[in-house]
Amino acid sequence: MPNEMISRNMVSVIVHDKATDTIAAVLYGVRNWTPQPAWTLPGGKAEPDEALDEAAARELAEETGLLADPAELALVHVTHVEQGFDQAGPFVLFVFATDTWAGELINAEPDKHLAARWVSADRLPSPAFPTSTRALIGWRNEGPVFSRYGWRAAST
Repeated sequence: MPNEMISRNMVSVIVHDKATDTIAAVLYGVRNWTPQPAWTLPGGKAEPDEALDEAAARELAEETGLLADPAELALVHVTHVEQGFDQAGPFVLFVFATDTWAGELINAEPDKHLAARWVSADRLPSPAFPTSTRALIGWRNEGPVFSRYGWRAAST
């Protein structure tokens, strides 16, 4: 039987309120794959037949009530993760950013999140998902646009 490649695409969105220099963030509650509550950017899984920018806009709305036009989302960071917290293998996280949205920030998924808040655009509160922290730093510093998490260093 040939090896089958399984690819998982995840998306998240940095929603930046320029007037207050804050971003939308959600506090994940304890789940079977995370040992403690942790802050992260709104996002989730892209469906196999879904465009990444559309998945990002959908996940943003589902988690926070904020509405963003996929055409207004700019890809700002990609992280290749060797092993997710869920222990289901590698995934690629595509992080988009926008400063254009509609709606009010709410915790639209209280079964998953303890809170949804505007936080400083400089950093997520602690503890935070490392992949979200890396993406936020990359966006804030305008690079790098690619990072790896969990993979061994490449051999030279």
